[in-house]
Amino acid sequence: MAITKKIKTALVSVYHKDGLDELLKKLNDEGVKFLSTGGTQTFIESLGYECQKVEDVTTYPSILGGRVKTLHPKVFGGILGRRENEGDREQMAQYEIPEIDLVIVDLYPFEDTVASGASDADIIEKIDIGGISLIRAGAKNFNDVVIVPSKAEYGVLLEILNKKGAETDIEERKMFAERAFGVSSHYDTAIHAWFSK
Repeated sequence: MAITKKIKTALVSVYHKDGLDELLKKLNDEGVKFLSTGGTQTFIESLGYECQKVEDVTTYPSILGGRVKTLHPKVFGGILGRRENEGDREQMAQYEIPEIDLVIVDLYPFEDTVASGASDADIIEKIDIGGISLIRAGAKNFNDVVIVPSKAEYGVLLEILNKKGAETDIEERKMFAERAFGVSSHYDTAIHAWFSK
């Protein structure tokens, strides 16, 4: 089983873009291809990098006012597909599912929105669904995928890239997975606290 994995394709779906440019530059220098949607895709292209639209992979537009963008078997199959599993590989080929090796997410700012005194309707729209699902999928398949679950981790990945290029070992991927479940746990706890107030 290959312990060191090369990052070839990155799905980037972030709310906060600050601090992302340096990481994207390094990934681009390493030949990593970008896949994104909406404002993040526009941001990546504004830096001069090519970026494939998620919609071109899924053949579905962003729908329901942006509530559904990445939630699609071609995206989640690309994250959850086990690279050493023959059945998974065959299905990925059959359904033209691309391998996604790196997922970079920064969730909607739920707690900041609550703290701002926003209306209930605005708060509910800041409950991230796609992002949290991407985080959980990437963390579950840490054997093959690097999950960067918040802007707090951009620098951690950048340090690895600067040291080793676009390759990670199993211990690094497991460390990111642990942090990812920490992010999702904190996020859901904050949402639960708001609902139960």
